Amino acid sequence: MAGSAADSRQADFIVRRDNLQECKFMSESAPRAGDLPDGCALVKVERFAFTANNITYAMLGDTLQYWQLFPAPEGFGNIPVWGFGDVVASRHEGVAEGERLFGYFPMSTHLRIAPVNVSKRGLADGAPHRQGVAPVYNQYARVTDDPAFAGKEGDYQALLRPVFMLSFLVDDFLAEAGFFGAGAVLISSASSKAAIGLAYLLHENRKPIEVVGLTSAGNRKFVEGLGCYDRVAAYGDVASLDSRPVAFVDMAGNRDLRRALHAHYRDDMKYSLMAGFTHGAERSDEVLPGAQPEGFFAPAQIKKRAQDWGRGGIETRLSAMWPGYTALIDRALKIEYGRGKAAVEAVYRDMLAGRISPERGHILSLWD
Repeated sequence: MAGSAADSRQADFIVRRDNLQECKFMSESAPRAGDLPDGCALVKVERFAFTANNITYAMLGDTLQYWQLFPAPEGFGNIPVWGFGDVVASRHEGVAEGERLFGYFPMSTHLRIAPVNVSKRGLADGAPHRQGVAPVYNQYARVTDDPAFAGKEGDYQALLRPVFMLSFLVDDFLAEAGFFGAGAVLISSASSKAAIGLAYLLHENRKPIEVVGLTSAGNRKFVEGLGCYDRVAAYGDVASLDSRPVAFVDMAGNRDLRRALHAHYRDDMKYSLMAGFTHGAERSDEVLPGAQPEGFFAPAQIKKRAQDWGRGGIETRLSAMWPGYTALIDRALKIEYGRGKAAVEAVYRDMLAGRISPERGHILSLWD
């Protein structure tokens, strides 16, 4: 069973780091079970989610060291994705063939790992090239017999859990700061799953805060139907928004929108947070009216709360909010499955171009 998967060809989907429009597949012989070094395991990447969040990973690949995780030829990168892998060969006494892992994988058919910190619940990849990045990116949950990671629930874990973690951390960060004196939170790219998660948490945890979703005219009806925003406005309607103290969470990364909002609110822009780049990596050092935009680095907030709340504190709090979020998303999300190289490249290009409807969630595999 292990030999057939381990001896097959390995495929990798890679993109040019300075031009994400350029992408290609590499094919080579997969690592053979008999050639594995002691202490290593070979994982078949069974399936993975692909969302706008992964485009952000690519756009910030150099800045936040995402390209370091899964090395590619010079000038190219392999975009990290959240998904599932099956151990098809192992020379580590604590990791058995047939185990299923959940975590960060390359857009590939195979991944060789060097398991460390192996426990009943999980392990980390101790490969040298993966050191020096945020530890959360090297962790794998052992989910072989966990119903929360099976079937549709498992697909939701891959599609939604990482972006809901971002929502959770932004909500926590803003609340701890008293929303910087704002009475409303504006969220761009309001149809994105991370934005929906933030809106849900703001309502569940801080009901006095008004939540305003900003979206394209084409997505406005969808966003209004979610029921988690107090008000929804199209990007072209910024001038119609009430003047009052606000905090802005930029999930879009659209420089023109950011400029328009800062010009409209001026000193009433109490805080401006860049948390995502669904519209492109349009970061800027220009001085804007009101509070100057600041970037958000999720691993820093994770580290802070791990110290504040202790082991498992973040996961306990996030898990308490997870059922309500998935129930909200479930009413509006259709999961679509794609297998093989053509399907993976098509979804990548559509996501990069912003052609993916917010009602669709993609689970992909490079295995036909």
